[in-house]
Amino acid sequence: MSDKGVALAERLTKTEREQRWANQKPVDAATLILIDRTASKPKVLMGKRRDDLKFMPGKFVFPGGRRDPDDRAMPVYGTLDDRAQARLMARVQRPSMSRARSLALTAIRETCEETGLLLGTRDAGKPESVPKGWEAFAEHGVFPDLESLHFVARAITPPRRPKRFDTRFFACDADKIVHRLEGVVGPHAELTELKWLTLEEALKEDLPTITTVVLEELGERIAKGFSPLLPVPFYFMVRKEFRRELID
Repeated sequence: MSDKGVALAERLTKTEREQRWANQKPVDAATLILIDRTASKPKVLMGKRRDDLKFMPGKFVFPGGRRDPDDRAMPVYGTLDDRAQARLMARVQRPSMSRARSLALTAIRETCEETGLLLGTRDAGKPESVPKGWEAFAEHGVFPDLESLHFVARAITPPRRPKRFDTRFFACDADKIVHRLEGVVGPHAELTELKWLTLEEALKEDLPTITTVVLEELGERIAKGFSPLLPVPFYFMVRKEFRRELID
């Protein structure tokens, strides 16, 4: 592991100390990082969670949430990159292509639900039959495009935390936004505001520690050309210490 990788894992170990809850199995989740690379400094989209929420109140986060098994039934336009699909099936129990596909779709659906942004294409017409949670895509004639997603990181919440997620972080260029729903973000919503921030600006906000780690990983990935061939960092805890491994 590189010196930077060691430092990032140590940062997680130092901040994720409290483990007083009953242990539970982590649930599959997915997050989407939207990146605007049209200017000299890339910007990412982040949302501020409502202050009265029990989980991460007031924190700036990427949109995301737990996987819904029905996500695998959503019709798509482009398929996942073969390498990304193989990496999504690595280091999991009962790996399958449908599970990998549904994780990518979860990231897109959750982004729509939390930000009102629909990602994909209108080139393929209108989805005729969609599962619950995807109605906006059918209404506005948008097919999600999995080909546009990059799998960039994975992290599992430590044991004995109040909530545990096995989260896959995806990234997508902002030019894949094809429609915006109004009224999704606001004072009574899960996210009260959205901000496009450079990586340096984002790191100055009130962030969960894992978000700062993923932002630093993303910055290095962009600096290396944002190639899909780059390995995916995977963070998980063993004997009360975080480890960082690379999924090739």
